[in-house]
Amino acid sequence: MMRIDIAGWTREAMAGDPKAFSAIFENADRWGFDGVWFSEFRLPQTDWQYPSPLLFAAALLARTERLRVGTAVLVLPLHHPLMLAEEIAQLDFQSGGRIDVGIGRGTEPASLECLEIDPASTRERFEQGARILRDALRGETVASTGELWNFASRKLMSLPVQRPHPPIYVAGSTPETLGFALAENLPLLLSLEPPESAQLERLASVARQQGGDAQALLARSSLARYVCIGANEAQVAQQLDALWEKLYARRVHFAAKRGVAAADVPPIDRQKVLREQFIHGTPEQCHAQIRQLQADTGIGSLRCIFNANGLWSNGAALTAMALFAQEVLPALHQEVRTPLHA
Repeated sequence: MMRIDIAGWTREAMAGDPKAFSAIFENADRWGFDGVWFSEFRLPQTDWQYPSPLLFAAALLARTERLRVGTAVLVLPLHHPLMLAEEIAQLDFQSGGRIDVGIGRGTEPASLECLEIDPASTRERFEQGARILRDALRGETVASTGELWNFASRKLMSLPVQRPHPPIYVAGSTPETLGFALAENLPLLLSLEPPESAQLERLASVARQQGGDAQALLARSSLARYVCIGANEAQVAQQLDALWEKLYARRVHFAAKRGVAAADVPPIDRQKVLREQFIHGTPEQCHAQIRQLQADTGIGSLRCIFNANGLWSNGAALTAMALFAQEVLPALHQEVRTPLHA
């Protein structure tokens, strides 16, 4: 069985009426999707209604029956790991074990600056915080004598340690982060950028250097793809034709934040992007592409981005989700060799 989640609701895509926004995921729960993932952007330079994914997760878990809710990611350098462990454990208990914990080092310099956190410390904060968080959620006695957090050996008695601890995933594409995940045996949240092929090559290289079973890790990991689905190829082509200009404008925007001029941003290679970052086509074509992706990578979970990270409307995303849930999802939840219309 392959796990199929949804993602892509961040920043502007979360704007609007909160009840209507929550209804998207209530539908996902009824339609059979396995989980949904939300990001953390603290103290951003632009308005954003949901800076805390755990607060939103608490509300959403109360409105759904089976849908898992994940963080992609909690930015560990911004948190004390013991306080974070208590909040996660409470949420896991309240929801009957439906929380997934994605953690990362973070990419928003403004948040670090506002909280007076030295950017050079984020690697240490992430790795030390991850170990403390993991051990605390396992109910183990934890201690820290480092410069960042210094506390005596203690066990968080409020944690319901009799139940399985929530899974922890690591997001990141650098050799250092991939190596950390491999060494700590923590599954990965592979991102759209860079394409997972580059991330998988780096992971394989790290595994050769330091040892470890990369394929076993990938079987528990998750990757992300845009999903463009339609009843026929003409509908799919129409959706994609309307996307490329917006996608290029987004690339220019984020390149500018890195100091790259618009003239230096290359045009989109549509076929390359479709091959490396999309699942697209009719239900039958989408099903075949996902099965091939699973066979090629050994991945155990897919995060489907039906709204192109906000470039397609929530209404369009819901239409695509409904078609996918009806025509593709049932087969993906069965054995690999089960035909689409069995």
